[in-house]
Amino acid sequence: ATALAAPVSHLRGLQEITTQPVDLGTADTFAILTKSGITSVAPSDITGDIGVSPIAATAMTGFALTMDPSGQFSTSDQVTGKCFAADYTSPTPAKMTKAISDMEAAYTDAAGRPVVAANLNRKGGLIDGETFESGVYRWSSEVKFEIEIFISGDEDDVFIFQTSSNVNVGNSAKVTLVPKTTTVAGIKVFTGNPPKASNIFWQVAGKIDAGINSHLEGTFLVQTHSAFRSGSRLNGRALAQTAVTLIDTTIYLE
Repeated sequence: ATALAAPVSHLRGLQEITTQPVDLGTADTFAILTKSGITSVAPSDITGDIGVSPIAATAMTGFALTMDPSGQFSTSDQVTGKCFAADYTSPTPAKMTKAISDMEAAYTDAAGRPVVAANLNRKGGLIDGETFESGVYRWSSEVKFEIEIFISGDEDDVFIFQTSSNVNVGNSAKVTLVPKTTTVAGIKVFTGNPPKASNIFWQVAGKIDAGINSHLEGTFLVQTHSAFRSGSRLNGRALAQTAVTLIDTTIYLE
């Protein structure tokens, strides 16, 4: 299961919120996990396991899979890890059923986190240039940025982004992780390490569309489709309740 960082407390107006990480359970070992399939237009570069369930291994296309002699997993030149499917040899089917269940529970958990009024519908979902500190943010609309957003905090801070619609990321747009700062003699200096991608969670009721050469950070818990276009990079995970498509995409977790 995901190792949980210490809870993070912060103030928004008069209300104190304690933000804890979303527990991914057994889904945390997967860089990509889906119910409907994974398609790669090579060369993609995935660090971590990938898997599909309840659908069969034929739903993982473009990977040139090689079955392990055990029959429990396969491998691919595009994956530094193992590839799992519901029709592989036991105990893999049970492993995949549990991972999917944990993924769905994580989605429900993330979607249900309370939000203070100040963090509702920031900029109407057009969030270019925004800096986000630790906490939970919610939008009732599509979330979109074309250039850059900033996630600011330390390595124990937790961030949860909720949307009842889609996340659209422009070509070459990026998420930048920024350490906390303090002012010394009138000069701003960094006080520690930046936030970790493993403590950033995006709960997306629609789809995520990552533009060409874009760069994202965090775990994407997506109810429908996750599309990563040519040259896109994700430091995190793509956990989708339908399908994930990749075009020359890099996914890893630092």
